[in-house]
Amino acid sequence: MKRATCMLVPAIALAVATISLPAYAHHSYAMFDVKKKVSVEGTVKQFMWTNPHSWIRLEVMDSTGKPQEWAVELGSLTILVNLGWNPKTLLAGDKIRITVHPMKSGLPGGDFVSLDSGGHGTVKNDGGAQERLKERAARHPNS
Repeated sequence: MKRATCMLVPAIALAVATISLPAYAHHSYAMFDVKKKVSVEGTVKQFMWTNPHSWIRLEVMDSTGKPQEWAVELGSLTILVNLGWNPKTLLAGDKIRITVHPMKSGLPGGDFVSLDSGGHGTVKNDGGAQERLKERAARHPNS
């Protein structure tokens, strides 16, 4: 019986560690170039008010005049609500100008920094990944 318990404890610990890896990994901002900021103008295709992050699907015209769909990741609903956002801050068809930390890969998209024009509301800046990482570090200094 004691041998079974000795094997069960490490197995449970390994299972918990394995399950928690995806949750930890989802907070990575490695795909964004947080040293750069890019401003783009476009038409909102969809504003996804979801956890753990909200998203903007934005149609932006590229340099040749062809439409390109950008996927822009925003902060959590808690962050957005504290900054004055709501599910109707952006509506399909809205013409907006935003600033993002672009994708390192060069693909169209990025990490939201600010809504520079358009939308329905007042405060629309979440600072992007850099500010979210600083906030998280202040709340959890040992993580």
